[in-house]
Amino acid sequence: MRLGYLYSRYPVLSQTFCDAEMLALERLGFELEIGSVHPPLTSLRHEHITCLRATIHYAPPQEILKISEKSAKTDGKWPLNLIDRHERKYGASVKAEQRARNALYFADHFKRRGVDHVHVHFANRAAHTAMFLKEISGISFSVTAHGQDFMKDLGNDDLLREICAAAEFVAAETDYSRDLLRQRCPDSAAKIHRVYNGMDLTRFSPPNEEVSINQMPRIISIGRLVAFKGFEYLIDACADLVRRGLEFTCEIIGDGPLRGDFEARIRKLNLSDRVHLLGSLSQGAVLEKLRSADIFALASVTDKQGASDVFPTVIIEAMAAARPVVSTRLAGIPESVVHGETGLLVPPGDTMALAEALSRLIEEPKLRLQYGRAARARIEQHFRIEHTVKPLIELLQKMPGATIKSTQHSASQSEAATAIAYLIDRWPDRDLPLLERELEEMKPRHVPIVPIVCELNSRARYTRAMEKMAPSLEFLPDQMVIEAEWRANHALAQKLEEDRAQQSVRAPSAIFLRQARFALVLINLLREKKVSHVHATSSRALVCALVLKELLNVTVSATIEARPALPREWIQNALSECVGGRLRDRKFARDSSFIVDKTTFRSAPQRALGRISQKSGIDLTAGTRFWQEWAELLMRWSREQPKW
Repeated sequence: MRLGYLYSRYPVLSQTFCDAEMLALERLGFELEIGSVHPPLTSLRHEHITCLRATIHYAPPQEILKISEKSAKTDGKWPLNLIDRHERKYGASVKAEQRARNALYFADHFKRRGVDHVHVHFANRAAHTAMFLKEISGISFSVTAHGQDFMKDLGNDDLLREICAAAEFVAAETDYSRDLLRQRCPDSAAKIHRVYNGMDLTRFSPPNEEVSINQMPRIISIGRLVAFKGFEYLIDACADLVRRGLEFTCEIIGDGPLRGDFEARIRKLNLSDRVHLLGSLSQGAVLEKLRSADIFALASVTDKQGASDVFPTVIIEAMAAARPVVSTRLAGIPESVVHGETGLLVPPGDTMALAEALSRLIEEPKLRLQYGRAARARIEQHFRIEHTVKPLIELLQKMPGATIKSTQHSASQSEAATAIAYLIDRWPDRDLPLLERELEEMKPRHVPIVPIVCELNSRARYTRAMEKMAPSLEFLPDQMVIEAEWRANHALAQKLEEDRAQQSVRAPSAIFLRQARFALVLINLLREKKVSHVHATSSRALVCALVLKELLNVTVSATIEARPALPREWIQNALSECVGGRLRDRKFARDSSFIVDKTTFRSAPQRALGRISQKSGIDLTAGTRFWQEWAELLMRWSREQPKW
């Protein structure tokens, strides 16, 4: 059984427990497929994300999913009854149609990738989508529920009970959340189990390393700047510490909607020289801050809507870093922090008690060291990721008919790469009026083309040919993901820029930077698809293709449009690196591998002919002989590459 993970949005900076779990499973030999309905909201990434072997597969834009919805309705695959039932029972807010679109897409994706069970973190939108996925495809699912997800975000206990009933099992991250879930879903109580989040201790300093004591004690706190994290109480407690004449600094890592309020509160209390809001930081930077801190504090409370922390990962990260913790007696926090042994716990919302606990640790450095060492020992004993992931594996293996077992990563690495990537800079594109027809012509000739759209033109109107083609296109994720990949590969990105600087004839910088970013995101996709040859459908896309040629040792061909976007001299140099192509201008051609392109247009009558061809479905611009010649060239080029 191949295991899939489905997220509503991934990655999320505050959800390092998801990363740790998947990385642990991969280290144990599991092959994972990761799907995310939405892209992340920031391009900042934790460094450990790069260690994931599994690529993150994002759903295409909703415009494309809506086109797939039309096809599903025509083919009788649209789950109308399921949607109607959920809308009648739970209302429009559950967005049943959107859940169905996402589920249809990932049902197809997971089936193609051999996934027959999906695990979901959070009992909210992603779990609802997984329930639709099961009813549509038969792919089973399980859920890890956390706290705020089912207590507030889902917003409907009837829907929660239906999700739990449909799941193979439900993992709850604490005894507290397990018991609460069992109370809300009594019919599913037997399938609800506690599975703690775990910590990868290899990312933390060894326990025998001496902890330094700062002359001015440093307090650190980490979390989203939202009400239930209790930062206002921490800021007020810092003001009380100042009144007591204590020396200290306090740094708060994280961002969120209340940042402006907290900045104003810090100014009002004259704490600007003591309390600092650092914004979001990568995991590496967070761990550095933890190592240099003396006390970790998290003043968690329950907000007016009933949301609260349940088992904050940052607390066990601080404990893994051998730091004493000051927090509150709330939800599952006492399951990690032992009062008087690994830290101090106070009532939620009690500023004076919080200040008193912080004051005690500021004034007693030996107590800080004692609590910190005990905290590390507790993580080693109870929350090491290798231990906490075992109950999850056992639950997966106990499923009816399950044969989940760890398998070494060997996804057909020896298979010859023969697929052909068609790089499409932007789609739909009026300068490529017969692209859809071209792809259709290659199908009966069995040319293994993977058409990849780098950027969706969301303002374009879709013709019938475009709507027919859309579900078969691969779409790169949005700009946040692309920028994150560029930042995560700083050394490689710098090398590409330096290589360009050495060229006597360069692509314009704006075009190069855009296409080089596309190329870095495409590396894993081309490897996954076993691509040996890349065809650039325009001069812009050729910039990306040549970067891929350098990085992946693929062969490259190109179609140069009638009015190229790049300088003539650059195109001439670039074509010298291509094995062939289609050219409107015969002067570019070097040999018989470069053929005259009969699908590009310069004059108005030819453009009109292209539009007629699109609407009629009859190619009036290029005959069978031309398409056959082109197909044979593509097939020849695709076989010239060695195995991956």
